[in-house]
Amino acid sequence: MTTQTEHLIALWKESRARLENQLGDITAFDLKKKLAPSRNSLGYLLRHIAEVELLFAKNVFGAKDTKIIAKTIIAQHDTGEWTDLEKLILMLDNSRNTIINILQKQNSTDWDQEIETKEFGIKTKVQALGRIISHTAYHAGQIGIIIKYGTV
Repeated sequence: MTTQTEHLIALWKESRARLENQLGDITAFDLKKKLAPSRNSLGYLLRHIAEVELLFAKNVFGAKDTKIIAKTIIAQHDTGEWTDLEKLILMLDNSRNTIINILQKQNSTDWDQEIETKEFGIKTKVQALGRIISHTAYHAGQIGIIIKYGTV
């Protein structure tokens, strides 16, 4: 019998595939691409996705050992420093693995637990999972458009 946690992890993995299916096609040149008039590059968005996933793992789901300095959130705009494709892919791998590991530790009663953050107020953990799923998928869509139509 599949548990609620296993169902929710499967949902998260399926959603994140929207991002992961694009990663093999991204080049170092693509990282500087933007869509006018946006100030944020593809590299910035990749870093931002990883940071937010790590923040969710730590602050919402309890992965207290997770270390993250959310540079994209601190800067609030692209500073031009996210141009190392290998480093960004490693960070995204880490954020994916961190999320999966912490989700696997949730039991059926954890999903109804309420979490409060300044960013989105009070949500249950299952609602928060919906938020991180939509956040990653939203930016994955932007990345697809930037790859296709963006310019340096």
